[in-house]
Amino acid sequence: MRDASSAPVRSANPEPPEDDDQNEVAPARLQVTGRNLLVICGFFAASLAALYYLLPQLAGLQDTWHRIEDGSPWWMLLALAFTLCMFVGYVMMFRGVFGRAETREPIGWRESYEITMAGLAASRIFAAGGAGGLVLMAWALRRAGMRRREVADKTLSFLILTYFPYVLALIVCGLGLRLGIFPGPAPFGLTVVPAILAVIALGIGLSIALVPTDLQRRVGRVVEGGGRIGRIAERLAHLPAAASAGMRDAIAHVGSRDPALLGAFVFWAGQILVLWAAFKAFGDAPTWAVLIQAFFCGMLGNLLPMPGGVGGVEGGMIGALVAFDVDGGLAVVAVLVYRAFTFWLPLIPGVIAYFQLRKTTERWALHYTK
Repeated sequence: MRDASSAPVRSANPEPPEDDDQNEVAPARLQVTGRNLLVICGFFAASLAALYYLLPQLAGLQDTWHRIEDGSPWWMLLALAFTLCMFVGYVMMFRGVFGRAETREPIGWRESYEITMAGLAASRIFAAGGAGGLVLMAWALRRAGMRRREVADKTLSFLILTYFPYVLALIVCGLGLRLGIFPGPAPFGLTVVPAILAVIALGIGLSIALVPTDLQRRVGRVVEGGGRIGRIAERLAHLPAAASAGMRDAIAHVGSRDPALLGAFVFWAGQILVLWAAFKAFGDAPTWAVLIQAFFCGMLGNLLPMPGGVGGVEGGMIGALVAFDVDGGLAVVAVLVYRAFTFWLPLIPGVIAYFQLRKTTERWALHYTK
C-alpha cells in the first residue's frame, strides 16, 4: 500500500472540463524557424567571441589565457563525466516529480530525457531565468494529458526542489565561512548577506504551505455575487493556492525521501564538480566552501534579461571568486571552461531532444485520436 505521505498533493480547487489540447502547437516563442535559428546562431557566435577572446584581452589576461593550451586533458574528461552526472540528476528530478502525476500518456525515462534536455536548450536560447524551458515543459506535459492546474502545481514543486539545495548551500557555506567553521576568506557581502536572503526566502516558502490549497474556492464562496471585484479576487486567489499546492508537494517529496530530491542534489553537485575539475585542469582549486559559495552567488547572473544569462553568469561567478581572493586569471579560465561544458555543450543534445520531443508529442496525438 502506498504511503500517504508520498502521494502527490492535489489541488482542492474545482476545475472545469478542459478542452482537448492535442491540437496545440509549440508556443510561438519556442518555434525553431530558419530566421530565428540564424539570429540565435549569430547571437551565440558573438557571445562566444566576446567571452572567449575579448574578455581575456580586456582584462589584461593574455598570458594567463595560454593556460588553456596547457590544461590537463584528464581533468577535462572528468569535467565531461561530471556534466553527464548533471544531466542524469536533472532527468531524475523531473521524472520523480512529474512521473507521479496523472496523464493520458506515461512519463517514462525516455520522455523525461527529451523534455528536460529540450527544456535546458530552450532555457538557454529563448529566455532568461529558465522561462523558455518552463514554457516548453508545460506545453509537453499538456500534450501528455496533464491538467493545467496540475501542470502549474507540479512545476512549482519542481522549481522548489530544484532550488532547495541552492538555498541550503548559501546558508550553510555562507555562515560556515563567516563563523570560521570552514576555511577560506569570508567577505560579508558574499557570505552573510546571501545567507540572510536565503533564510528569508526559505521562511517565505514554508509559510506559503500554510495557505489552503482550495483558497480560490473559498474566496469564490465569500465573494459570490460580488460582481467584477469578486471575480478579480477569486482569480487573484489562484496564485497563492497554486504556490501552496506546489510547496506541499515539494515537502511531500522531501518527507518521503523521493529520488527527485536526490536528483536535485546531483544536478547541482555535478555543476560544482565541473567547475572544480576546470580549476584542477589549470591549477589549484579553492576550498570547497569558497567554491560552492562563489558558484551559487555567481549563478544569480541567470536573472539578467539575456538568453541563459550569457555574460551575467560568467561575470558574476568570476567576480565572486576574485572577491574570495582566487587568482583572477585562473578564475576566468576555469569559469569559461565550466560554462563551455554546462552551457554550450548541452545545446547540441538539447536541440536534438527538441525534435525528438516533437515526434513524441505527435505520436501521443495520433494515439489519442485513435
